[in-house]
Amino acid sequence: MSKFGELINAQVPVLIDFFTEWDSPSVSMNEVIRDVASQLGDKARVIKIDVDKNKELAEALRVKGLPTIMIYKEGQMVWRQSGEVDANTLITLVESQS
Repeated sequence: MSKFGELINAQVPVLIDFFTEWDSPSVSMNEVIRDVASQLGDKARVIKIDVDKNKELAEALRVKGLPTIMIYKEGQMVWRQSGEVDANTLITLVESQS
């Protein structure tokens, strides 16, 4: 959990995708997240977290639906949504935090 605190305490916005390998909406978001990461470059940090491998963190953050996407700015959650989101929406949301 302390490592998570380090991840979200960045100077740039942090986009986190909570997913699993077996959940089809999570899998379909893979390409979207890749596109977002490549378009944002160093303007943001994009992280994928497998909830099956990080159950304690997922429970602490009350991740229920998959995928769950969160945006953190300087350690504070500023946006959260469960379900699929298109790349343009995510990019706009992250850039509005810059």
